[in-house]
Amino acid sequence: MLVDTSVLPLPKETGRFHPLQLARVDFTRLPKHIAIIPDGNRRWAKNRWSSILEGYQEGADTLMEAVKGAKELGIEMVTFYSFSTENWSRTPDEVMGVMLLIANYLTEQRTAMVESGIRVETIGDLAALPGFLCKAVEESKNATRDCESITLILALNYGSRNEICRAFHSMLDDYENNKLSRQDINEKTISCYLDTREWGDPDLLIRTAGELRISNFLLWQISYAEIHTAPVLWPDFTPQHLIEAIVDYQGRQRRWGGG
Repeated sequence: MLVDTSVLPLPKETGRFHPLQLARVDFTRLPKHIAIIPDGNRRWAKNRWSSILEGYQEGADTLMEAVKGAKELGIEMVTFYSFSTENWSRTPDEVMGVMLLIANYLTEQRTAMVESGIRVETIGDLAALPGFLCKAVEESKNATRDCESITLILALNYGSRNEICRAFHSMLDDYENNKLSRQDINEKTISCYLDTREWGDPDLLIRTAGELRISNFLLWQISYAEIHTAPVLWPDFTPQHLIEAIVDYQGRQRRWGGG
C-alpha cells in the first residue's frame, strides 16, 4: 500500500523530512546545484486579498525554508532568481518595496544564516541597485563568508542576456589588452566570463506555479539541466516539494546529448 508521506508528522529529530520521505531519495545521486525560479508571489497575494509585498514577504520566508531543507538533504548550492533585469518594468512602488524587503530580510536573517552555515553570494549587475541594498548584500556576504554548509546565490538585477553581453564586453576588453586571443575562445572560456564561474552550472532547475518558461534565467548554464515544474505558487512551496523535485530528477537518465 502506498503511503502519502506529505501528510505524515515530522519528528523533531529528523528535521524537515519524515524518514519515509528521505527513504525515497538516492543520496548518492543528489544534484549538486539547484536553480529556482520562484513564480507566483503576486498571485498568492491576490488570492488572499493581500498586498503584493505580503506575497513577496511570504516568498522570502519560503526561500529560507527551502534553503534549510536543501542543506539538510546535502545540496551544495541553490541559485535563486530574486530580481530580474525585466522586473524594473513593474511599478516604482513595487520595485522599491521589493528592494527594501530584500535588504531588510538579509539584515534580519544574517545571524540565522551564519548559525545555519548558509553562505550568501550574488550574480547579476549589482551596480544598478540602490545603495542600501548593495550595503546589505555586502554585509551579508562578509558575515557568511566562512559558512560551508550550503551556498545561497541570489540573482539580483540578473538577466541571462544581460550577463552574456557583459561577458562579451569583458572578453573584448581582454582581447584589446592582449590578455585573450581568438584561439583562446571556446565554451570553457566563455563560462569563465559569466557570473556563475565560481559555482558551475545547475543540475536541476525548479520553477513553481506550473509555468513552463525559462524567463531569461541562466540560459547558457542550464543547457543540460533537468527541469522540474511544481504546480504550487512559490509561497506554498515546502521542503516536501523539494523532495518531489529531487526524486523527479533522480528518475531521469542524464545523457548529456549522448545516446
